[in-house]
Amino acid sequence: MAARRLPCVDTTLQDPLVGQLLDSRYRIEGRIAVGGMATVYRAVDTRLDRVLALKVMHPTLAADASFVDRFIREAKSVARLSHPNVVGVFDQGTDGSYVYLAMEYVAGCTLRDVLRERGALQPRAALDILEPVLAALGAAHRAGFVHRDMKPENVLIGDDGRVKVADFGLVRAVDTVTNTTGTVLGTVSYLAPEQIEHGTADTRVDVYACGVVLYEMLTGAKPHTGDSPAQVLYQHLNEDVPSPSAAVPGLALELDELVASATARTPDVRPYDAVALLAQLREARSALSEEQLDAVPPQARTTGHDHHDNAEDRTSVIPRAARSTQLPLPAGGDQDQDQDQRGQRDPMNRTSVLTTPPPAPPAGARSGRARFDPRRRTLVVVAAVLLALGLGAGVWYINSGQFTEVPPLLAKTEAQARQRLEEAGLEVKDVKRAYSDTDKRGTVMDTDPAAGDRIRQNGQVTLTVSRGPEKVKVPDVKGIPLAEAKKELKNSGLAPGMVTKGFSSTIDKGSVISTDPRAGFTRKADSAVALVVSKGRAVLVPDVTGESEADAVADLKEAGLKAKIMPTRVHSEDEDKGDVARQSPVEDRPLAEGDTVELTISKGPPMVAVPDVTGMDVDDAVAKLESAGFDVEKDRGLLGLFGDTVKDQSVDAGDKAPKGSTITIEIR
Repeated sequence: MAARRLPCVDTTLQDPLVGQLLDSRYRIEGRIAVGGMATVYRAVDTRLDRVLALKVMHPTLAADASFVDRFIREAKSVARLSHPNVVGVFDQGTDGSYVYLAMEYVAGCTLRDVLRERGALQPRAALDILEPVLAALGAAHRAGFVHRDMKPENVLIGDDGRVKVADFGLVRAVDTVTNTTGTVLGTVSYLAPEQIEHGTADTRVDVYACGVVLYEMLTGAKPHTGDSPAQVLYQHLNEDVPSPSAAVPGLALELDELVASATARTPDVRPYDAVALLAQLREARSALSEEQLDAVPPQARTTGHDHHDNAEDRTSVIPRAARSTQLPLPAGGDQDQDQDQRGQRDPMNRTSVLTTPPPAPPAGARSGRARFDPRRRTLVVVAAVLLALGLGAGVWYINSGQFTEVPPLLAKTEAQARQRLEEAGLEVKDVKRAYSDTDKRGTVMDTDPAAGDRIRQNGQVTLTVSRGPEKVKVPDVKGIPLAEAKKELKNSGLAPGMVTKGFSSTIDKGSVISTDPRAGFTRKADSAVALVVSKGRAVLVPDVTGESEADAVADLKEAGLKAKIMPTRVHSEDEDKGDVARQSPVEDRPLAEGDTVELTISKGPPMVAVPDVTGMDVDDAVAKLESAGFDVEKDRGLLGLFGDTVKDQSVDAGDKAPKGSTITIEIR
């Protein structure tokens, strides 16, 4: 994807580090960007003579152990990933008061630069960008990390078209993500509801952020906007991300569904991690036509909506007080423009503190008791009369079938519950999923409204379906056929993983030898379990070369193997016609019982033209015949005891004879 090359080095301000040699190794050539926590420079590694990006923590923060720990955590986390779509970290160190990371330098621009310049992208371009982003995050998620700050500023697009994910400074191990006591880290426009409300962050918060980024690429604008961060937070908690096609008519339904899946406000409804979302993306893409992929968005729709320099785009520390019902939609608020020391706008994502003042009462609201309105007395009287006159009609209305009861659905499968609701004239509003130690995986554990509650016909019911225990024991599937073992893993709440094969003298062919993790170990629900499947008993291949075809087939059968006679036969100087000239695999190679050995049958030695040696000296004749591939026998008779000239030969000159056969010469 082509993009205007944007300046990557900030030369507007003097910087004391520019031109210096850091840690006796890194020569700093220019400043790329400044953030609230660090400054990024373009530098040269003088030892390896390569250009790189140097991320240097502000010296005033280097004394804070938590900031230094975040720096070191970023270096270690990214170093463990080693993925082509992740900006690599080469080195981490200190020089006096400077703490730094030496990172891969990507010449190009950010996705934010592209969106700012172009607005909405074609679906093909948006998917082309999101796919490598999800591949990078998928590698991080499977390695046990959550990025926590996905946004267009952290997606780098190189001049060569490569897409890389940057800034793992807020990364956390999945297994250590817990409720924070008072703050949430992240960027307001891309925070998942659970980050705002509870401070929790697992792989699904990255999925949510990627859904918002996809919406922004397809429409050129963020799904939730406002005059203050608090307004945006409120919308994340209380409003679904709208369908992209509502802003850009004509976008395919598959794109709407992809955004809706990734940005579901309930975490359990989202894809579990970036790998799962990547699979959905590829499935959606395969369903789109070339015309749908190349649809040109109306750029005018993005005008005036994409304020990329406001407070919503910065990585923020949000007080827990700004959660849930404490986030009414305010009328407005001042925004920190995040400027550097000389008033220049900060191109990076600063870590800042967002404070949400108590909201002013809505316009027109009255304190104390409401004043009496004479019109309300009239309404009360009318209502009372209507109630008295219509009581019997109301009972008739209810009893005539306009209302029904929610049927009991607990312990039923989702499919059974849907069918039962349909029979009762009701619909499924939503399906939530939750862990349960008592409810079988895939069965209904709760409904809203509850069973027995009265609800209008054609009303909607929300189902909560069990995901099984949050921590699942790996079942013992040793000796079970592969298909049954996969089914057993799924029933236990785990996913069948990679399948490899190995020999076993005790496990039947096609059955499971072992699992990784082993049986009895506990794993998070939906984790993958690798399987080793038996190829059967190992059989060493016998040597059947030189045997007749029939004998070779019999010997292989006796060893527990099958023989396949190859259609093409070959000449062989060593094997007679009709015997086995070669075999594949060769002898002593291990095969599974019942495997096949390919046999190539000999056509006998190749036929060679016999040279003319009559009249030649005996020694010269022998040398000539032997060089042609023949054995030589001398016949001197009674008259040739003292002769040395060849008078005749057993095969006439020019005729062909099998290579290696014997030619008799008569000497006189």
